[in-house]
Amino acid sequence: MKISSIFGPVPSRRLGLSLGVDIVPYKTCCFDCIYCQLGRTTDKTVQRREYIKKEKIIKDLRDFLDDPSPFDYITFSGSGEPTLNDNIGKLIEEAKKISDVPVVVLTNGALLFDEDLQKELIPADIIIPSMDAVTEDVFNAIDRPHPSLKIEKIIDGLTSFTRRYSGEIWLEIMLVKGVNDRPEDIDAMKRVLETIGAEKIQLNTPIRPPIEDIAKTVDWEKMNDVAKYLGAEVITEFEDDRIKLVGKETEGNILNLLKRRPCTTDEISGALSMEINEVIKYLNLLKDKKIKVRVFQDKNYWLIK
Repeated sequence: MKISSIFGPVPSRRLGLSLGVDIVPYKTCCFDCIYCQLGRTTDKTVQRREYIKKEKIIKDLRDFLDDPSPFDYITFSGSGEPTLNDNIGKLIEEAKKISDVPVVVLTNGALLFDEDLQKELIPADIIIPSMDAVTEDVFNAIDRPHPSLKIEKIIDGLTSFTRRYSGEIWLEIMLVKGVNDRPEDIDAMKRVLETIGAEKIQLNTPIRPPIEDIAKTVDWEKMNDVAKYLGAEVITEFEDDRIKLVGKETEGNILNLLKRRPCTTDEISGALSMEINEVIKYLNLLKDKKIKVRVFQDKNYWLIK
């Protein structure tokens, strides 16, 4: 099955309907986060290069825009770290040429100390970096980074980029129970956040099956308490009846969706504009061959085997 670099539009808890652009191979990343919903990192690297030809990505985007479903943002994200692709600046510029929709980059922020990368990201409308820890021990425990990466350098890079960038920066913090939610972790985080100056601070916690069982969800009462202390907002579940993904090959569309993240039956139904019974029929056909089910927080999630 040929996989497009475009996926969605999919519901996003912060971006409404997001059209995803995947510009690095599956699980090519400089982190191996314990909470990742996509599985273990198979290529842990800090090398920036053209992992996927920019011509293919641009063609996929143009093909989608020929007959688009409604969406709110074009988002460079997907199944790896997008800033590893050294054509990201050119791809952002091209996306803005062919569409009036705002462009967003989701990044772990690890490479923002690179001044060339900073320059490449300038044309984007919104940058959403993550910062799950501000001390080396917690950083290593939760994000399991490439050995060359140190949290102090990452924080310096994020701070430097924030001062240079004229768009909006929404900083995401993933809280994992017992890993980075201790009072001393939150106090240290607050001190660093005050120096960065992001437009928004957003708190998240694992709500889909993570790669490691130790990545537990923080309860909503504590999430809200931490949010108040940090001047942040808790990212909430998103619902929107506009979700529609048009495709000719239904099985291929389901597999393409699940390649990016685990989904419930209801989420597949919404993203592909299919009746629940129709989705169940296809899931049963694919079950035990290409997909499997996993229970997480009393919900059944489908994922690629």
